[in-house]
Amino acid sequence: MPPCAESLKDTLYIELVRSLFATGTPSLIMSAAFTVAVALIPDIVDDTLLLLIGSGGILASIVRLTVVFGHRREALDPSLNVARCRVLEKRYAISYLAFALMLGAFGGHVFVLPEPKAHMLTICLLVGYCAGVAAGAGLRPKIAIPAMVLAIGPAITISLLRHDAIYAGMGAITAALLAGGINSVLTRHRVTMAEIGKRITFASIARSDGLTELPNRLALREWFDDRVGLAPDGGIIAVHYLDLDGFKPVNDRCGHLVGDALLQAVAGRLSGALRSGDIAARLGGDEFAIIQRGLRHARESELLVHRISAALRRPFRIGEHEIHISASIGTAVTADRRSELEALLREADHALYVAKRKRQGQLATTAAA
Repeated sequence: MPPCAESLKDTLYIELVRSLFATGTPSLIMSAAFTVAVALIPDIVDDTLLLLIGSGGILASIVRLTVVFGHRREALDPSLNVARCRVLEKRYAISYLAFALMLGAFGGHVFVLPEPKAHMLTICLLVGYCAGVAAGAGLRPKIAIPAMVLAIGPAITISLLRHDAIYAGMGAITAALLAGGINSVLTRHRVTMAEIGKRITFASIARSDGLTELPNRLALREWFDDRVGLAPDGGIIAVHYLDLDGFKPVNDRCGHLVGDALLQAVAGRLSGALRSGDIAARLGGDEFAIIQRGLRHARESELLVHRISAALRRPFRIGEHEIHISASIGTAVTADRRSELEALLREADHALYVAKRKRQGQLATTAAA
């Protein structure tokens, strides 16, 4: 089934914030261009205040680059959550708008000065910046639009106020370009939101078990590759293979509708037993897999096994039926992050088989006694 509206909204938000950190090249180019402008304009006009504003803009651009490149790895981490995403977006917005403010002050002051060469260089810089904003931050209009207005607004205003037809025309044309850029940002945001929403929905359907809404085997493999195989952090990994004892008689006695409802209830209890950051998936039939990561000791995996076993031993109420089942669980534990998921699942499945044989042997011994 497709994700709920709230889940889809959160996923969309994370994807849009990630887009801010996807590349730092436009920011690098703009920082270099601004530095060149700050270095060239004092040769054209001697103005101490302009030099101070330019120095402040260079400092703001350094901070902006530090935020983009310093948080890029975290922003692109598949495990990024909404709460952390809001922190990253806030830091990005503050540094981004701070540079836009300094650029606007720089451009506005240049246009107060009577030096056409400086005006020509600055208007190229400002229009180029707005184009870069639309391309790099355009998926977050609440950042992109204020940045564009802050950067080019002062130059437009001062051009329109000058008693000169050429400057008035330039100001009007630039204002029209700004309005067109804002409209493009809003349109791109709206279209991209719809496209990402469709992609996430279809991907969720392809990677979700239709009955229990748990991830399926494909989603489990992708989760493992992203968060375990490619993750730099250490810790022990535990893979649990689980199947239900007594499920087939329930299906035979009560019917498949009750059996399906039981599997859904089991999925809910499995999800409720997990720590944040771990995953449970349905492999098929009455078989499930659970992956834990970042364990400090191998024995921590046993705590989850006991927790799940206790949760599933509690009676299930499905319609008029009170159903009692249990689960057999096999576990594979490793600290080797190069391990393949399929190999760990096979090892856990073998441990499950051994556990079942051991339990059957114990039951046979008890019956004989």
